[in-house]
Amino acid sequence: MITEAQRLQSVQEYYFSKKLQEIANMKTEIPIISLGIGSPDLQPHPEVIEELINVSQSGINGYQSYRGIPEMREAMSTFYQNKFNVSANPSTEILPLIGSKEGIMHISMAFLNEGDKVLIPNPGYPTYSSVTELVQAEPLFYDLKDENNWLPDFDQLEKLAEQQPKIMWINYPHMPTGAKASKDVLRKLVEFATRHNILIVNDNPYSFILNDEPMSILSIDGAKEVCIELNSLSKTFNIAGWRVGMVIGKENFINSILKVKSNMDSGMNFAIQKAATKALLVDNSWYDELTNIYAERRKIIWEIANLLNVKYNREAVGMFIWAKLPDDKKDDKAFIDEILYDKKIFITPGSIFGSNGKGFIRFSLCAPLEKLIEVKKRLEA
Repeated sequence: MITEAQRLQSVQEYYFSKKLQEIANMKTEIPIISLGIGSPDLQPHPEVIEELINVSQSGINGYQSYRGIPEMREAMSTFYQNKFNVSANPSTEILPLIGSKEGIMHISMAFLNEGDKVLIPNPGYPTYSSVTELVQAEPLFYDLKDENNWLPDFDQLEKLAEQQPKIMWINYPHMPTGAKASKDVLRKLVEFATRHNILIVNDNPYSFILNDEPMSILSIDGAKEVCIELNSLSKTFNIAGWRVGMVIGKENFINSILKVKSNMDSGMNFAIQKAATKALLVDNSWYDELTNIYAERRKIIWEIANLLNVKYNREAVGMFIWAKLPDDKKDDKAFIDEILYDKKIFITPGSIFGSNGKGFIRFSLCAPLEKLIEVKKRLEA
């Protein structure tokens, strides 16, 4: 009998993979409305679509460079300079990725040996821990809690550092909670990493959604010595299915990641690279328009949250609303299932992001106004 690799014993199928299949198999008279996934439903900038079409018809369809075309790396560098005041050499300090989720695996394979320790936020993006398990490293979960505004407890981090972790995953603006980290917090994280020789990876795809203060950890003095940053065009430019991301960092870090990447894939489609270049250079009116749309949707989500008697933070940013269940409700999975089966509305349970997410739920802003209004009607009925 052929058996699966032992490394798969420690990971499960991704929650959304299973749940969306369950929803697809449900036989209902009215369509299920999903407020679960952060998959942008809005269109990219018209010039980006036009560029994709025109270049697709150019006949350039062969394998591309693993490092991406120079124009796209230049645009990524310009984007980081203009939006974060971070200088990055486009030839040596930027590596385009086929989506930043790919980068989580590539970074882990590039720097982790079997048994290495990895600091992972709880709650946090489940892929951090699953990839850590897949490369047979050991997760060390650090707590993010409501009472501390979902920011790290540095006393706890110092204790965990005694186990000599090699990588620390952070994610600000934070998913799923929408918490922001101040420059002071980012500075303390850089100092912590420097003191303990830890590589911090900041996963930063949500900076431009309902956020007046986009920030990169690489803007902190000394960060490049101990930090790299993942970013994605999926949320900012509404091209999630195109799979365009990047990792920014000093040359030796980038070269290590490239060793993995160049053995795992071939270069990104040329037309997508050209269109992504166009997206990275759009003017500020694009961000303003996106903010206005999400702000309008957020108002209705707040009303939906009020109908469910859940508490949320109006200062949170990003494309999700994180909300705490009423005191008499503890089981978030049971809570969302009741709404799913009764009202045909899907909301994400917080516990899938870690034990500190238990008792919370997450709403996505990736649904048009008419669907959000219909959710309100169903809950009021």
